Order: sequence, then C-alpha cells, then structure tokens
Amino acid sequence: MTKRTLNPLETFENPSPKRDYTIQHSAPEFTSRCPMTGQPDFGTVIIEYVPDRLCVELKSLKFYLQAFREEGIFYETLTNRILDELVAVLSPRGMQVRTEWTPRGGIHSTITAEYEKP
Repeated sequence: MTKRTLNPLETFENPSPKRDYTIQHSAPEFTSRCPMTGQPDFGTVIIEYVPDRLCVELKSLKFYLQAFREEGIFYETLTNRILDELVAVLSPRGMQVRTEWTPRGGIHSTITAEYEKP
C-alpha cells in the first residue's frame, strides 16, 4: 500500500452554528487503485455531515479526494480513512461517509462509515 501525505483540507466558520443542518457533498468521479491488482477502482464518495464550528471548503475537498487516485487501498479502508480524516479536521456533530463502487466481476459494493460526537 502506498502511503500518501494528507492534502490540507481548508475550512471556514459555520455561518449558522446554533442550528443543526445537514451538508451533503457527492464526488461521482472518484478513483483509487485496487491494492491487489493495481487496476483502477471507480466510485462515488458521498459525505454527509452536521457541522459544528467548521465547514469544509470544496476546492480543498476536491484536491483531497483526488490524492487517492494512485493509492492502492481497499474500499473499507478508504471509506473509514476519509471519515477519520474529515472528523479530525472538522469536529462535526455527526458525519457519514458512503462509498458506492462500480460493479466489478458482477458485484456492486457500498461501504458506509459513521461518526457521532459524544
């Protein structure tokens, strides 16, 4: 597995910090590589969160997700890593990361990881 450096995710202040509301970002052209074969994996990453103090800036999120393009990584590891890294930067009230993968060998995979602030 290739170790990548975390691209800096930029944030901005939540404009409505007293209200719970949901932000959803979808990246339908996501790519990474299968760690077993090196072949590209294609999927959609859906990030849904209830912000606390911070929101993620979209251009930096796009570059962050593109950094996975050449990384050999399993779907499960990738989904949980995105969740862990976004939670570390944003400290949201709650977050869900879902990855939906293009079928390979007749199997369609969807991975979901969730976080809720204690």
